[in-house]
Amino acid sequence: MTITESLTPSAASAEHRWTPRLWGVLAVLCAVLFLDGLDVSMVGVALPSIGTELGLSTTSLQWIVNGYVLGYGGLLLLGGRTADLLGRRRVFLIALGVFTVASLIGGLVDDGGLLIATRFIKGLAAAFTAPTAMSILTTTFPEGPARNRALSIFTVFGASGYSSGLILGGLLTSLGWRWTFLVPVPLALAALIAGISLIPRDKPAADGGHDLIGAITLVGGMLSAVYAVVTVPQRGFDPLMIGVTALAVVLLVTFVLAESRVKHPLVRLSIFRIGTIVRANASMVALMGSYVSFQFMMTLYLQDVLHWTPLRMALALLPAGLLVAFSSPFMGRLIDRHGTAPLIVAAMTSLSAGYIWFLATAGSRPDYLVTVLPTMLLLGGGFAFGFSSIMAQATDGIDDSEQGLASGLVQSSGQVGTALVLAVVTALVASATSSAAGDFTGFRPGVNLVTGVAVVGLVLNVAALAAAKVRARRAVAVA
Repeated sequence: MTITESLTPSAASAEHRWTPRLWGVLAVLCAVLFLDGLDVSMVGVALPSIGTELGLSTTSLQWIVNGYVLGYGGLLLLGGRTADLLGRRRVFLIALGVFTVASLIGGLVDDGGLLIATRFIKGLAAAFTAPTAMSILTTTFPEGPARNRALSIFTVFGASGYSSGLILGGLLTSLGWRWTFLVPVPLALAALIAGISLIPRDKPAADGGHDLIGAITLVGGMLSAVYAVVTVPQRGFDPLMIGVTALAVVLLVTFVLAESRVKHPLVRLSIFRIGTIVRANASMVALMGSYVSFQFMMTLYLQDVLHWTPLRMALALLPAGLLVAFSSPFMGRLIDRHGTAPLIVAAMTSLSAGYIWFLATAGSRPDYLVTVLPTMLLLGGGFAFGFSSIMAQATDGIDDSEQGLASGLVQSSGQVGTALVLAVVTALVASATSSAAGDFTGFRPGVNLVTGVAVVGLVLNVAALAAAKVRARRAVAVA
């Protein structure tokens, strides 16, 4: 399935001149990523205020984040493949409409459980909008400089949304946390209207099929697995969790067996034989899992322990988002010049260095100029170099018919990785008691964990890059 001919210029013209409509489509896709970044950071800033008003504990607050992750991570692969099979425009617009309605309801509810439910629904919607937006982008812009340029612009808007969300979240939370849920509504509605006008109609894949068994077993298995990952650290392996875990294993094993036998599999399992795609997915786990969990800890520490205002806390974390926003426009050219592998190594190095510096200098009460600011700059550098490079690596060489699958796979890895790391971090933080007296010691085990996750990502990519250089030298010697 391809975007209509009027929107797909030749490779040469796509690389040198984009039509106004092409820019308009990119703007709609960027707006959705902007909203995603805006939503994540604004809700993060508002967590302590939500907990205070609704009487939610640290463990319960985790579900404001992981409710979204549960829906997002559980259906991402289905979302990407559904877009490939049913039509990207249709799936994108319907999911964006659901996201808009869920945002409105989330700002009006008075019950913690209902609020978490709306976050789950928003996650379900994002599971369809995110990979569909990526697949529209990657099928509209041909592989090479044009796609890398589009991806770098795409990343800028995500970073800008995140940065804007920190500031808006701080300001709006001072007025009331509900505004952090309501403000995205008109923006999402505007993106929906623009999408209806600008994104051309496309046709479902002519030679595709609907893998019903694969869809049911994958969605059920992913939802059960993510739920178990999020819940076990708090509940332990009680009978319910043992049953949920067993169900996840049975469904996922059934899925793998089914995909190797059906004519039109939901996920082509041979895609996992491509080493770059496997590394891209592992790198996204390290990037997103560590970063989101670190922000969660810093939000709670700065507001609940040090009693900073939401705006002051947001400004403290802002440098990372600004660095990503200002540097992302150059990432496309860097990818063209150096390739994705060296940039991902640079990203993981910066990310790991940020966490290590924090641990080395934090003590019992981290100083902002000595510890927090350098850490946020290093983390921003890691995200700036990493996100576009990982996304490009995850989709390079993949046929247009499977771009939704490839983009959904890497984003699913990021969300499931976030759920896993955040669940364990929350359990570690919740079990600590010293932090209540203004001491950072109770958060240190969580920072140790995210540091380890980042270092594993670094080692994996350094080993792959070194092996590639060895193979290149041997090839030259043989020639």
